[in-house]
Amino acid sequence: MANCAIVGINWGDEGKGRMVDLLTQDHDVVVRYQGGGNAGHTVINEKGKFALHLLPSGIFRDGVVNILGNGVALDPENLWQEICQVRGQGVRLTPENLKISDRASLLLPWHRDLDELEERRLGDKKFGSTKQGIAPFYSDKYQKKTVLAGELFYPAHLKAHLLDLMEWKNLTLTRVYGAEAYTEAKLDAWLESACEKIRPFVCDTGAFLRQAQEAGKKILFEAQLGSLRDLDFGIHPYTTSSNTTAAYAPIGSGFPGAKIDRVLGVVKAYSTCVGEGPFVSELFGEEGDRLREAGGEYGAKTGRPRRVGAMDLVATAYGVQVQAATELALTKLDVLSGMEKIPVCHAYQLGDEVSTTFPFPTALPAARPVIDHMPGWQEDLSNIRRWEDLPQAARDYVNRIEQAVGCPIRYISVGPERERIIVKY
Repeated sequence: MANCAIVGINWGDEGKGRMVDLLTQDHDVVVRYQGGGNAGHTVINEKGKFALHLLPSGIFRDGVVNILGNGVALDPENLWQEICQVRGQGVRLTPENLKISDRASLLLPWHRDLDELEERRLGDKKFGSTKQGIAPFYSDKYQKKTVLAGELFYPAHLKAHLLDLMEWKNLTLTRVYGAEAYTEAKLDAWLESACEKIRPFVCDTGAFLRQAQEAGKKILFEAQLGSLRDLDFGIHPYTTSSNTTAAYAPIGSGFPGAKIDRVLGVVKAYSTCVGEGPFVSELFGEEGDRLREAGGEYGAKTGRPRRVGAMDLVATAYGVQVQAATELALTKLDVLSGMEKIPVCHAYQLGDEVSTTFPFPTALPAARPVIDHMPGWQEDLSNIRRWEDLPQAARDYVNRIEQAVGCPIRYISVGPERERIIVKY
């Protein structure tokens, strides 16, 4: 099995980064194929603790080539800052192990401005954006009003293109939002301070991936966020603006002919959600606060508290289906240690009907959780490495999830560090 996609099953923040970091031991190339710098992948290994936003999570393995594909919202400013930050922690990053698709569109400075201005205009109806410019970026991309990274090699063309886009975008900034217009000088500063810095990493990554496949290299496709944030299959309109599914990986990576042999879906041992929108299994008050603190549930990008909830079997089964997951990784099982009883949302109450089918987004706010509880365990799981050594209550909990969602759980994370993992089969 050569190629694998690692994807989120729920709302995102499931622990995909730590799984990519782990599985790169068996892969040669890691590709980020969608999304931007609006969410973080936290990785802890022998080099330290890292909160990655744009960089692929394979950058810590010697010999692994990391690629930002054409489906990524490429923010030159944030990417260069991130490169400098991880280099400062001793991670080697050069054009040999980090490559940027020449067909990736650049997230322009006004995209972040527009994101913040629109959230402000929406007020109480806001979507909970991280204000990193993702929605305005993808909107412009599909209007064909963005700049490709490859245009950095054609400076005269690039400058004329940017000025045309600036003239168009200033109409929206000034007339719709009453904001300050962009100037040529401001764009020149952006080109010099960020774009010129990342230009050495830009190349034809599609050709590189095809050659890697022909040479028998193993490719790992890394997704951002999760199934319920997918633009087409998520909780509309509380989604991201790209496709978070494994099916999009060949397109967004720049290698449309790629065959994906494994889809590893990552799901947390309880539910978490950042941002607005319906969250059926949400826990409140002391119960929610205790779980949030135990799991350190604060956004890697924003630092804002994540909403927490009971394991949602309805949403998880739907996420498995959307991703066509072949296996699962269950993360943060260790966080549940010490709980006398563990809540599980196994169905939704919709009016007079109790259903295990994930509803259409419009019906979701009216759904109420149907929760039962399973016995907890008191043992510390962090030093356990074999399935057989887990407490029976923990094994029963894992088995119930596996049976309810119809997908085998292969990996069980009992801590954030690379080595704190149980391989069930």
